[in-house]
Amino acid sequence: MGKKRVRGSMWEEVEAGLGVGKRFRVLAHLALNPEKAFTKYALAKITGLRTPSIDRRLKTLVEIGWVKENQYKPKTYQINLENEIVKIIVEFLRKILEMDGRKHPPPPT
Repeated sequence: MGKKRVRGSMWEEVEAGLGVGKRFRVLAHLALNPEKAFTKYALAKITGLRTPSIDRRLKTLVEIGWVKENQYKPKTYQINLENEIVKIIVEFLRKILEMDGRKHPPPPT
């Protein structure tokens, strides 16, 4: 028998386990929308974070190669599906949503 779920949903449990952080929100949104590129402004609106916070999170994600920075005006950002770790993360997040009976993660609180 498995342990009783402490959080309300599997997605919430994963957020708690991985660390409900601002970088996770940005990464999760990009990972679950791999065919799209987003401006910092769009990511701020979607995640509920302020643009300076988005800036810091994207800088790290771009530096480690998990996110691609497209040099358009304005710059856009997209998950890097050429990165092997990112492929695993995308698959993992999709599985969690599927197991949780969701198509999209819950909105930020």
